[in-house]
Amino acid sequence: MPSFDIVSKVDLQTLDNAINTVKKEITTRFDFKGSHVVIDLNKKDFTLHLEADSEMKLDQIIDVLISRSMKQHLAAEIYDLSKEAYPSGKVVKKEVAVRNGIKQEDAKKIVKLIKDSGLKVQPAIMDDIVRVTGKKIDDLQEVIQASKSWNLGLALQHVNMKS
Repeated sequence: MPSFDIVSKVDLQTLDNAINTVKKEITTRFDFKGSHVVIDLNKKDFTLHLEADSEMKLDQIIDVLISRSMKQHLAAEIYDLSKEAYPSGKVVKKEVAVRNGIKQEDAKKIVKLIKDSGLKVQPAIMDDIVRVTGKKIDDLQEVIQASKSWNLGLALQHVNMKS
């Protein structure tokens, strides 16, 4: 029976390359000369630690981070920018989580969207992936096309297509 998996994975090496590119660009920019800037990636828990002199510079770092990530073919949705920046002494700090994997409540939303589409496919939640099976590959391809229009705030990939 044909099937495929819906996942939300981030390639750690590509993410690391994007962050190194951001560090290099920030150090060469004129408006950041002599400024305190820290950009650290914790590879274990997929978090990004940002520090800057002001909130405005922190926003500029985030803009550069998103644009450089998109040039590395990483979606902007992988960054969880919901946490507010907080002042710490003379600097402003911000913790940015990198979304890796589909959470249970997001997987349930995906399953509901698939079932509401009316296609003859069976979605199943398996840890942090959603496996979709169906009798026809055409039905699976319709699910893939439909998933591109969903606005879940997640970077979804479609992998492991089997016929």
